[in-house]
Amino acid sequence: MRGTLHILAPRDLDWLLSITAERQTRQYGTVHRNLGIESADIARAERLVRSALAGGNRLTRAEFGAVLAAGGIDPAGMRGNHVLIALCLRRVTCLGPVVPRDGAPSRDQYVVATEDWISETAASDDPLVDLFVRYISGHGPASAADAAWWAGLPVGVMRDAADRAVGSATARVVEVAEGSYVAAGTAPRRHPSAPRVLALPPFEEYYLSYVDRSVPCAPEFGAAIGPTQNGIVRPVIVSDGEIVGVWSHSVAAGKHHLPPRAELFADAPASAVEQALARFARFIAG
Repeated sequence: MRGTLHILAPRDLDWLLSITAERQTRQYGTVHRNLGIESADIARAERLVRSALAGGNRLTRAEFGAVLAAGGIDPAGMRGNHVLIALCLRRVTCLGPVVPRDGAPSRDQYVVATEDWISETAASDDPLVDLFVRYISGHGPASAADAAWWAGLPVGVMRDAADRAVGSATARVVEVAEGSYVAAGTAPRRHPSAPRVLALPPFEEYYLSYVDRSVPCAPEFGAAIGPTQNGIVRPVIVSDGEIVGVWSHSVAAGKHHLPPRAELFADAPASAVEQALARFARFIAG
């Protein structure tokens, strides 16, 4: 969605692609022309990759590029990456298990055949409504414009989905203010054992998934978090719901054991920040 990788339940892939793949494919048209990728190249890549993955095989990114090169498709200059995206949108490939990496956390996933890894499919009578409800359930209160940005779809399409979701006999979302929705039967709450300070990962949805990000983060700090010109969004430190800083940690071999480092924009309890970063360090080490 919107050219960004998302983690999802395998059974949801088909209905999500039914409403996102065509638009994404069209949007990549200009990029493909600039890179010299033609429709015939994608079709040939599909044949090559299906053959290479037959019998349950899997490929690293480098091996995927080598398969393309051996078949006469130059993977250099991001061409290989865009061919992979095209094959994922066609449901030919997906990203599967992580590639083991000696001495450090993994930084790659195997390319696998979608048909080998995904056998269960969930049906949806109205995929757009299901997508809107899923988004609101995880991100509300939020607007149709927020959901449209998150999914990479037109705002009008999401507004129609919102109207259908609210107007159905078994409404799963409710409008709590003009244009603002929450999941039906939910109320904001804080778990009694939740830490006050959290070290959240890069591309964190608490910050990224809204058109207006000034609710969790003061506008003057946004540039330090991202998205940057190349699309990077830095990990954030959240204190009582407010983003108060960013942090960094190397996953390079020989360096991933070093402690994460914080860069605070606003006041936060120093000991709580240290504990939040320590929880991440234990996760990486474990």
